[in-house]
Amino acid sequence: MEIQTKDYSIEYDRATQTITCCGSFRLSQTEEYAPIVDLLNEVTDSSPNTITLDLRKLEFLNSSGINIVSKFVIKVRQQKNIQIAVKGSKQIPWQGKSLKNLQRLMPSLHLELE
Repeated sequence: MEIQTKDYSIEYDRATQTITCCGSFRLSQTEEYAPIVDLLNEVTDSSPNTITLDLRKLEFLNSSGINIVSKFVIKVRQQKNIQIAVKGSKQIPWQGKSLKNLQRLMPSLHLELE
């Protein structure tokens, strides 16, 4: 599964159970995030043991995008049988603060900032 635009890309690798996001999520309305939400829901609905959300190359995420990622983490938490790991970069300013907040939504979330 993959979505590519001129501003961003998101890809799911079934073999590694990894969702990789690159570029900038600057979409103006929640509705514009619908293809991304569909991809995230499809991954969750397939019930993998573990999901790795790799955001190390996601340079910008606006408030609507943070809302989408938060809802995704909540959906994974509700599944109860899926572990989630989030990879971020200390070099990208928004990630340190915002990604730590995901652990409040799901305390078992494994966060790696490199």
